[in-house]
Amino acid sequence: MPRSTFPRDRFDDLPDTDRVGAHRAENPRMRGWVVLLWAALATIVLIAIGIFGTLLASGRIDLAPTPTPTVAPEPEVTPVVDTSYQVQILNATPEEGLATQTKDIIVGAGWAPDSVLASGAGSQDFPETTVFYLLPEDEAAAAGLAGVIGGAAIEQSEAYQPATPDVRQLTVVIGLDRTAAGQAPEPTP
Repeated sequence: MPRSTFPRDRFDDLPDTDRVGAHRAENPRMRGWVVLLWAALATIVLIAIGIFGTLLASGRIDLAPTPTPTVAPEPEVTPVVDTSYQVQILNATPEEGLATQTKDIIVGAGWAPDSVLASGAGSQDFPETTVFYLLPEDEAAAAGLAGVIGGAAIEQSEAYQPATPDVRQLTVVIGLDRTAAGQAPEPTP
């Protein structure tokens, strides 16, 4: 555009150079395909951010997953039949005679008859026959006794203390899994 079409201002009095002031520069021509390309690129970026944000907000993507803890396998206990332990048998079922039957099995495995005591428990709804032991070093003997009575769970507990502290004792609580029905009796209305 020629200079004569612009209104006269103070910049018209400057010496002539090949520089043109910004206020008189030519408008750059925007090419339509460049605008379309930038618009398409911006649309794709915004859609990708929206999808990622939605997946992140809905919990389908976890940026910092928590590591799953690895559980070290517990060392397997080798059962040991140790007849030096005193054995207390508690029948925690409504079926009579299970404590005596279990005592006969234990005495038949080598325990002295006077070191095996059979009696009833305070409840009659214990679910699974379990051999309880007091100290960690008694676990192998408890596993051995569980094998002698035909399999049972073993558990460390301080609930069944021996009458005298110097006696090593294992306690067998007979559960409903040893009853004739093999399950808990139906409650009476």
